[in-house]
Amino acid sequence: MAYRPWTRLNGRNIFIAVILLFVVYLAFWKRHVVFGTFDKNNNAYFRSSLWSSNRHVELADHVKWSDFAYCTYATEAGHLCNSLMLLESLHRLGAQADRLLTYSHDWDVTATDSVEASLLRKARDLYGVRLQPVEIIRAQVVSDATWAAGFTKWLAFNQTEYKRVVALDSDGTILRSMDELFLMPPTPVALPRAYWLEDALSAQVAVVQPSTEAFAAIQREIEDRGTGDFDMEIINGLYGHSCGILPHRPYNLLTGEFRSENHSVYLGGTDEEWDAERIMEETAYLHFSDWPLPKPWEPHAAKMMADLMPKCKSGERDCADRRVWLWLYDDFRSRRKSVCGVEFADWEAVEARMKEASKLAIDA
Repeated sequence: MAYRPWTRLNGRNIFIAVILLFVVYLAFWKRHVVFGTFDKNNNAYFRSSLWSSNRHVELADHVKWSDFAYCTYATEAGHLCNSLMLLESLHRLGAQADRLLTYSHDWDVTATDSVEASLLRKARDLYGVRLQPVEIIRAQVVSDATWAAGFTKWLAFNQTEYKRVVALDSDGTILRSMDELFLMPPTPVALPRAYWLEDALSAQVAVVQPSTEAFAAIQREIEDRGTGDFDMEIINGLYGHSCGILPHRPYNLLTGEFRSENHSVYLGGTDEEWDAERIMEETAYLHFSDWPLPKPWEPHAAKMMADLMPKCKSGERDCADRRVWLWLYDDFRSRRKSVCGVEFADWEAVEARMKEASKLAIDA
């Protein structure tokens, strides 16, 4: 019988083959995003290495990032500043997808005496943002005029030059890149649950696959809406029972959660212990919602903030909830002033007037 060396080395060959396959498997696994698991109500995201504080997500080398975009919009100067802050964060955090800003076509980017034009040029020149002037979608009959132009966000469905768009509300803070969202399984739209409500989806973060048909459906839904229906109701009406679900951890945390005494809904149960600093480590997008406290860029009394800040346990002067919550507001205000300019630090003038009034009252 002819001598065949491989028959004598069969065991070693198998061992080597197994090792090689294992190495290939690890290499393949590390080049792809790993999504976590959901509980039975799709409310809780069980922590994995992807969301640990030292996580480093490696995404596939073949991804063409120009196929994807983060998208935010602006209908007036104050909101434009907020959007610019989001875009600055994405730039600073190294997010790889395009950055798109849709804004009122009434603003002239070339104007030399316009605050709006100055911010738009900064977005384009410093943060590599693609600017797109649009006609604002403004509802004529609404129960709250504050949200009349909020439907403009759903122009994200009309960005058909992109395969996928992540639409973001500007009254929030981005703490981590969310590039992995562009590589999730196909779905017309994916939204996180509004964990603070019963059976509702949140519109603060939306992963959208733009298409002519989807945008036409959005337009019809807006036309047929009730006076109390806004962007959140529109998206729930169309996709409330058929969209992909994003875990609200880490994509949709409310600042008000740090003021809550019961975190079981956010955590998805009572087995996990609330840890404010650890929650911050895993969070990607945080939404400012602390009613009756106004949004952080709006003036308000210092006493109001002191009264509404998270309560520490008896005997504690400092606690993680309060420390994190105060940092979020201080950080937002600091960045708003540094990114957009001193003219956007509206609260400082109000606080100065209040201090002066207090001083005069004491002197009197």
